[in-house]
Amino acid sequence: MENSNRSLYDCQKCMFKALSSRYMPPEDFELIRRTSVQLQFEKGETILKQGATSHQLVYLHKGVVKFNYRYETGKNYIMTIVSGPKLLGGTNLFFKETNIFSLVAMESCDVCLIDGKALRSVAQKHASFLLAMCERTTEMFQSSIFNFISMAHKQVNGRIADILIYLWEEVYKNNPDDFVLTRKEIAEFAACSHENVINTLSKFNKEGIITLEGKRIRINDFKKLHDISKRG
Repeated sequence: MENSNRSLYDCQKCMFKALSSRYMPPEDFELIRRTSVQLQFEKGETILKQGATSHQLVYLHKGVVKFNYRYETGKNYIMTIVSGPKLLGGTNLFFKETNIFSLVAMESCDVCLIDGKALRSVAQKHASFLLAMCERTTEMFQSSIFNFISMAHKQVNGRIADILIYLWEEVYKNNPDDFVLTRKEIAEFAACSHENVINTLSKFNKEGIITLEGKRIRINDFKKLHDISKRG
C-alpha cells in the first residue's frame, strides 16, 4: 500500500464529487475532501479486512477488487468482483461498523478512503445525499445475489458461464487484456472445486467458446456461453 504526497487523481473531477455536488454546497463537500485519504493498493493487498472495525467509505477510483467472505472453516468465497469507478463498503458505514467481508485488490488500485464521521455529519444536513449514498453503495450486492441464485440452481457449467459473462460485461469489457483470473479465484466465485474449474474451462477452450492464454481468458462465442447459462 502506497500513500504518497502526490494526489493519485483530482478529486474535484471524480464521480463522487459530481454525485455529492447534486446534494450539497461546495463548503460541505470540502469537509469530506479534507478528511479523505488517497491510497494505492497493489495486487493482493487487503483494503478492508473481514471482522475488522472500519469507519470509512471506500471510493474505488481505478482498478478491480474482489469481495471475499471466509467461513470459520477457513474456506473462502468470492461474493462479487467489481471495477472502478465505484463506491464500496457502505454497509459497514451506515449499518454495521464491523466489516462483513474483505475487500482485496486484484490489480493496482487507486482508492480514496472517505472519513465516516465527516460523511455522516454532512449527511445529517442533506437527507437526499444519504439516500443516494445508500443506493450507490448497495448496487454491488445485486451481482452477489444473482451469483448465489446461479450457484443454487445451476450446474458447474452454467455457473462458470454466468461468471465469465458477468466479468466480461461488468468488469473487463473495456480492458479485455486484463481479463486475468486464477483457477482458484474462479472456483471461489463459482463455489466449486478447482478440478471442476479446470475441466470446464478446458472444455470451453476445446469447443472454441473461449481461448485460454495462461491465466488470461478471451471469450470468442458469447452466444454459446449464454446458451450454456440458460440450460444451467
